[in-house]
Amino acid sequence: MRTLFADTCYWIALLNPRDQLHDRAVRVSQLLRAARIVTTDEVLTEFLNYFSDRGILLRQAATRMAAQMQVDRRIHIEPQSRETFEAGFRFFRARRDKGYSLTDCISMDRMLKMQITEALTNDGHFNQEGFSCLLREDVQWEI
Repeated sequence: MRTLFADTCYWIALLNPRDQLHDRAVRVSQLLRAARIVTTDEVLTEFLNYFSDRGILLRQAATRMAAQMQVDRRIHIEPQSRETFEAGFRFFRARRDKGYSLTDCISMDRMLKMQITEALTNDGHFNQEGFSCLLREDVQWEI
């Protein structure tokens, strides 16, 4: 089974029909139904933070989506821990010349440890680390 990592921008795009990546995220989701999706508690935190002040309807929709993600058997959420923070922080410190967020560093560290090479994102930082970013317009992918 194909395993993909889902970054914050994927979840935001999937939920928000006004997001510029919404149509692509929906299309990719439909085509990759059989894939296993991995994300992290830190990504969910970013996702919920993003919708925290975007109005009650989007906030409630994000809350429902995050709750559904936690029970969806196709989605594995890597738990946040002191160890994942420290590993991500080491990754962050090692890339002083990059503009990576700590959440991205934690995500990339988890991807490397789990041998995941494809990410549901358009974030070029993942591309800089050698991952395939499936939501980028210039990336061609196969099902």
